[in-house]
Amino acid sequence: MDRVCGIVGYVGPQQALDVCLEGLRRLEYRGYDSAGVAVVCADGTLRTARRAGELRNLEKLLADSEPLEGTTGMGHTRWATHGGPTDGNAHPHTDCQGVLAVVHNGIIENHVALRAELEAAGHELASATDTEVVAHLLEDAYDPVTGLAAALTVVVNRLEGAFTLLVTHAGEPGLVVGGRRSSPLVIGVGRGETFLGSDVAAFIGHTRDAVELGQDQVVEVRRTGYRVTGFDGLPAETLPFHVDWDLAAAEKGGHDYFMQKEILEQPTAIEDTLRGRLTADGRITLDEERLSDDDLREIDKVFVVGCGSTYHAGLLAKYAIEHWTRIPVEVEMASEFRYRDPVLDRNTLVVAISQSGETADTLEAVRHAKTQKARVLAISNTNGSQIPRESDAVLYTRAGLEVCVASTKCLLAQITATSLLGLALARVLGTKDGEEVAREYDTLEAMPGLVAETLTRMGPVADLARELSPSPTVLFLGRHVGYPVALEGALKLKELAYVHAEGFPAGELKHGPIALIEQGVPVVVVMPSPRSRGVLHQKVLSNIAEVRARGARTIVVAEDGDDAVLPYAEHVIRVPQTPTLYSALVTTVPLQVLAMEFALARGLDVDKPRNLAKSVTVE
Repeated sequence: MDRVCGIVGYVGPQQALDVCLEGLRRLEYRGYDSAGVAVVCADGTLRTARRAGELRNLEKLLADSEPLEGTTGMGHTRWATHGGPTDGNAHPHTDCQGVLAVVHNGIIENHVALRAELEAAGHELASATDTEVVAHLLEDAYDPVTGLAAALTVVVNRLEGAFTLLVTHAGEPGLVVGGRRSSPLVIGVGRGETFLGSDVAAFIGHTRDAVELGQDQVVEVRRTGYRVTGFDGLPAETLPFHVDWDLAAAEKGGHDYFMQKEILEQPTAIEDTLRGRLTADGRITLDEERLSDDDLREIDKVFVVGCGSTYHAGLLAKYAIEHWTRIPVEVEMASEFRYRDPVLDRNTLVVAISQSGETADTLEAVRHAKTQKARVLAISNTNGSQIPRESDAVLYTRAGLEVCVASTKCLLAQITATSLLGLALARVLGTKDGEEVAREYDTLEAMPGLVAETLTRMGPVADLARELSPSPTVLFLGRHVGYPVALEGALKLKELAYVHAEGFPAGELKHGPIALIEQGVPVVVVMPSPRSRGVLHQKVLSNIAEVRARGARTIVVAEDGDDAVLPYAEHVIRVPQTPTLYSALVTTVPLQVLAMEFALARGLDVDKPRNLAKSVTVE
């Protein structure tokens, strides 16, 4: 099937095709390589349409075909894993009779055995996907007396893996049935109409009242509302919530790209993440906490797990948490965490960072940690998502919808959140008293203003990026908190501009990476403040001199007043003076702009980089 598809379902008075196509457009940011729709038409038939490639290919097919008129339907954008991105592998998939259709996000891990069973029973499967087996299993399980939801309940209990499924049937107009396990699905509740979506963007133009579907649940949606049961067929509880952003948040706000808009929203993302966190007695409050102070006092080791940019947020968290709590912190790529058999126990705190709250590698790391009796705290931007629900405590980043695949505002919100977590632990453990925590919090509250000031200085950075854009390689150097920033700068450039980019600790140059330096190679250096870290500033100046002597083109990110860099730098990017542990919040910004403008100068779409998607919901 696919990793991170968009799913939308609809039952109501409107033409389902129009609602589904609108929802799929809103979900394009998730990444996809084919699209399709299914509609239960007014004449009682089920009709589907699907095409490989962009959504406009599907829209052209529909424009050239007989209209799909009906008020019950569903749509899908697919990211291929099982079976290539072809018309035949695109969703929806139907049964042998063509009376029921299925769309699916996730992977059916036992699909090979199920396919063999179905084919032996005489079913003819037309695609190379794992999804199609679900349509044929439903065909066998369906009984018009008990209905479609009962059939799906039977089928999901035979499936292994992670999945969200939507199903509709010609014999039950006015009904869409969904089911989920370890993959997101949200209900939208309107007036006389009900929606399903892989996230709320699918229906935000129609309603802001939503319901998060829980793990291992089946939902029936009709015009009149919804009914939710567990995979055991019994009634199940759900979590209603109100979406606090509107349709305008899913638009570009006058900018050419979502990334431009979201970079400019970073001061607000930090401010909102901080808002209301400090109590009168100097304690940091979390959004959900099922850990007592006594539980936290037993913590003697912290693991931080994440993927991509969230891993870099974890690296930065290590500096702050260790400095403030004196507890050792390890940072792991979530995809490797459970496979190396980490040493965990009841006194270990695992911090899981995930923008979507559904990242498969991070979710599995959380589950592994729980089996080892470790405590788990989630940092996420998505209320009610799977990782927060399975964690013992939650800190939401409140960055708002981030549409661009490459993370910007969510990353800075995560860095802010990990600082709050470090302060919360320090207060409980007694390594900082309430007054000290309040002082640090005051410093954090100044950060949105410093980030906003940094953003006013980005014109020369954009000019420099356009000048550097023909370069096939760019290297990034940093030390202390500058090293994760260098890694993030390299990742952004790889994601957006498709060039070779690497980040290194500056002190490691002489141990190998300096061999990469040749005439004209751009080297971006994140300077430590001369006001902190002892001799570190001078050591990085020596590193810059080393690469410049070998022909590198040196671009130095340095704080205001650091004139010692001038003899060493061909270009200086200035940022405001910032306390060391928070400096990544300002030094990351010019590297985001550099990567974005570098890619735009190459004529690339920075919102939807090739081969990438916003949220990876299978391993």
